[in-house]
Amino acid sequence: MRLVIARCSVDYGGRLTAHLPMATRLLMVKNDGSVLVHSDGGSYKPLNWMTPPCTLTELEPDEDERAEGVQKVWFVQHAKSEDHLRVRLYEIEHDSSHDLGIDPGLIKDGVEAQLQALLAEHIHTLGDGYSLIRREYMTAIGPVDIVCRDASGTTVAVEIKRRGDIDGVEQLTRYLELLNRDPVLAPVQGVFAAQLIKPQARTLAEDRGIRCVTLDYDALKGIDNAESRLF
Repeated sequence: MRLVIARCSVDYGGRLTAHLPMATRLLMVKNDGSVLVHSDGGSYKPLNWMTPPCTLTELEPDEDERAEGVQKVWFVQHAKSEDHLRVRLYEIEHDSSHDLGIDPGLIKDGVEAQLQALLAEHIHTLGDGYSLIRREYMTAIGPVDIVCRDASGTTVAVEIKRRGDIDGVEQLTRYLELLNRDPVLAPVQGVFAAQLIKPQARTLAEDRGIRCVTLDYDALKGIDNAESRLF
């Protein structure tokens, strides 16, 4: 991972446009190719980012940029769309690279792990004709909770959470981008499954073509039969 602290401005172009005026920020370039722009506030989420697959090219500033005091320009182009970032670096305070090694992945809590096991056992919960390929399907960026096939034979990647928020959708999006590069699996569809899915997460998932499924933990365990309820 490369960490750069610099006074910079950032312009995002593609499906929409966005501008971050000059300020001191943390720029993260991860080994998977993603680029994230962080500030010192605003919680843990980046102000802007580019998910892989993408390419970062360091350019010399043009005449206008040089006149404004720009030292370097990063141009980050997404490989599958017109989306791109142009990061203008005015002053670099820190630039370092670190080898973090292979991450063991998120260790899920008991309920989340049980949800995964129960859904794998009752994979038809996702729809008639679904069949399990495997749980904890390992990828270069971590294990996918469940990989299965729907009735038409299409590969489906399932991310399971107790509470589904935007971070979970982003995580599944990264898995889908990676899995869809595998000609044996592609095309791969996504299912975001949780006991509770926040409205913002549902909106983002649906915008990205990811199906949302609300899981009933008791029904999966067989304690509660939803079809027999009066209410």
